[in-house]
Amino acid sequence: MVKDEARVTNHTLRQLPSVEKVLGSTVGQELIAVYGRSLVLEAVRQQLDQQREAILAGENGPVSEAGLLAAAHEWLVETISPTLRPVINATGVIVHTNLGRAPLSAAARRALQEVADYSNLEYDLDAGGRGSRTVHAEQQLVQLTGAEAALVVNNNAAAVLLMLAALCPGRDVIISRGQLVEIGGGFRVPDVLAQSGAHLVEVGTTNRTHLHDFARVLTPFTGAIMVAHHSNFKMIGFTTEPTLAELAELGHQDGIPVLFDQGSGALLDTAVYGLDPEPLVTAAIDAGVDLVSFSGDKLLGGPQAGIICGRANLVQELKRHPLARALRADKLCLAALSATLHSYLTGRAVTEIPIWQMIARPLATLAEQAAGWAARLASAGLETAVVAGQSTVGGGSLPGTSLPTSLVAVSHRAPDELAAALRRQPVPVIARIQDGRLLLDPRTVLPDQADTLLEMVLRAAA
Repeated sequence: MVKDEARVTNHTLRQLPSVEKVLGSTVGQELIAVYGRSLVLEAVRQQLDQQREAILAGENGPVSEAGLLAAAHEWLVETISPTLRPVINATGVIVHTNLGRAPLSAAARRALQEVADYSNLEYDLDAGGRGSRTVHAEQQLVQLTGAEAALVVNNNAAAVLLMLAALCPGRDVIISRGQLVEIGGGFRVPDVLAQSGAHLVEVGTTNRTHLHDFARVLTPFTGAIMVAHHSNFKMIGFTTEPTLAELAELGHQDGIPVLFDQGSGALLDTAVYGLDPEPLVTAAIDAGVDLVSFSGDKLLGGPQAGIICGRANLVQELKRHPLARALRADKLCLAALSATLHSYLTGRAVTEIPIWQMIARPLATLAEQAAGWAARLASAGLETAVVAGQSTVGGGSLPGTSLPTSLVAVSHRAPDELAAALRRQPVPVIARIQDGRLLLDPRTVLPDQADTLLEMVLRAAA
């Protein structure tokens, strides 16, 4: 009996095709043309090994050559396909941190393409020799903010760290208890202070901090007064904080720099669009703050970057600090940022920068688009409705505020399954579920994505 089983097993193993036979097949050659012989060879060997193990375990007979190649192809796709993929944001969250925050403008995308090859990143074209990458975007930032100088690093957390490490190592940094914030990913202001080598001095209480709280702890060991904009939460009720101008005046009396982590990078008045007022970078400079740091990819609407603007002598200290090299921005960031800033300088930010286009979109336009989407999906057999809803800015900006929108609500027996199927499409669609229905918000869907969005919804529903 055992011998019979062994003979059957050996016979089954001999039925497995050879590696060369599989590779030499028409499909095998097609895979090699796409993925290269080395990767396809590894994929085929893996599948054959799995088949041998299954046969020896008595689990199943040999899979056909076509089955082996299909499994090998699946392994190749899963192994070498990029994990970073474009998606369609139908959530209504404009600056969606998990989806890459701000989409870039057409001008910023062109700028990326133009410098993708060689560029004058660190080459002075006039002198014909080595230059500095810190000059790129600096004059634009100076012009826009009214600051004396500017520096670009790779994100705002890096900007805060560099300010503290360069100006306050081993010294006290005074900050209100109400501003010891934590943002996404566990980034905490006290932790950054500790990493910089500065000493945290908390003043005031969670809800109320007065100017005299800062004044009474000033000593010869004070390195800076720091203000952190609580951009991802609201504090309401019995609250008070000194103004930036008051803190700047207090610091300047003793030659102590005032550092403001503004965060969002707002250069336009958000109140014009029905949102809560966001502190402007320019207002902080006008108030006398010595250095202001903010993100490039939040309300500025550009690439991920950390931007520092302020007094020239302090910015120069930051540029000379060893950490500046570790945190520096690359050519792609600088190119996209420069193109984004150009839109502000020419007064075309609202018409050219996607997040401002989204914020400024009229409700009537959104309602018309939602109605068109709902009709197209309904004509294909889906149960849809247009409902009123709210879009949010997101990205740690303007917490608790929203913009009215029109949503396409898709009814489905299993909305979670439909949402999961949407995420598995060739172009993944990220939607939200509310009250048992899948919701699509046209506000955050880019104009050239609408047809693809509807196609993906129909594919997922099928």
